Amino acid sequence: MSQVLVLDKEQTRAGLDPARVLDAVAAALVALSRGEVSAPPRIAAHAPAGLLGAMPAYVPGLGLAAKLVSVFATPGAPGRSSHRGLVALFDHADGSPLALLDAEPITAVRTAASATLSMRALAPAAGRIAVIGTGVQATAQVALLAALHPAVPVTVAGRDADRSRALADTHPQATVDSIEQAVRGADVVFCCTGAREPVFPRAWLARDAHVSSVGGSHGHELDPAVIADGALFAEWPGAAGSPPPAGAYELQGVDPQRVTLLGAVLDGRHPGRDDRGGLTVFKSTGHGALDVAAASVVVAWARAQGAGTAVAM
Repeated sequence: MSQVLVLDKEQTRAGLDPARVLDAVAAALVALSRGEVSAPPRIAAHAPAGLLGAMPAYVPGLGLAAKLVSVFATPGAPGRSSHRGLVALFDHADGSPLALLDAEPITAVRTAASATLSMRALAPAAGRIAVIGTGVQATAQVALLAALHPAVPVTVAGRDADRSRALADTHPQATVDSIEQAVRGADVVFCCTGAREPVFPRAWLARDAHVSSVGGSHGHELDPAVIADGALFAEWPGAAGSPPPAGAYELQGVDPQRVTLLGAVLDGRHPGRDDRGGLTVFKSTGHGALDVAAASVVVAWARAQGAGTAVAM
């Protein structure tokens, strides 16, 4: 009988140290780009109002884990969705279960970490950042930027002005503006919405802007012209080569040769942004390897702090 460490939402969130998660997610992305990760494409069962996805993965040096996550539209709030679920961590040597964690904060923070790494790799000199959205993922993105890049100004934009102001108040250098003005004035645009159709047109983006899109679980978050014009980056090859929910809606029909893996940029095997400049686009689909990375950070913290509850299973 195994002793499984169970962590609730607040304990899971407390263990997600920003710098350590960023390092672990970077390691997972590099492993993905080198073909070292064992993980099947995400599968999902569809219910009338949403889906339940399954994402197992093994990452050498980080661990073996699986996530069950539901993605359901928020009733009465078009364009918003919630991500709820569990992450189970297993011993990679004997297969015994080690820990059970809340998937919502893990998903939000590891996704924000990959988006932030795309900014660091593809737009390291960014002086103006826009965050589009006001939900869970936008909140995680603003929090990570506040922790890691607090001096860089951020503009928050969303359909709900009160929610935009409340989110901006969590960052020391954040202001609120319309989506159009936020995008037009940004070097980097983080799209963090539950949109089913493009949030803004290509024409609003600066010539050398970097766009990070982590939404679009139910449809296209980005204008097709953004995909057509941009140098494309993703976490894994299936972002373009697999149909949704494993792949990205925006990358269906795109030649996979156009898509560079972000991990290849992070470890120096690909130069990233072309010397001639131009638009760069990171399209995130999420990946089980990133959940393994974040879960490994949380469990290490919990063991060091004596947090959580041991349950016999």
